[in-house]
Amino acid sequence: MLFLQGTRDDLADLTLLRPICESLGPQTTLHIIQGADHSFHVLKRSGKTDSQVLAELSSTVKAWTTAHGAETSK
Repeated sequence: MLFLQGTRDDLADLTLLRPICESLGPQTTLHIIQGADHSFHVLKRSGKTDSQVLAELSSTVKAWTTAHGAETSK
């Protein structure tokens, strides 16, 4: 299981999500985006653009699916 989470997401508190991910075991990955909200929007002062965050999310999903043997559609 792959969880993608922003640190400014008011709908999913990381202090609650981290222990859940830990309890699910080693098959679980939690990827955190610093400064991102629920829609993965980041503030300008973060130094990243929304496009950069989406590219990071995309590469994270691709790497995770490759590592876990999942097939991706082209």
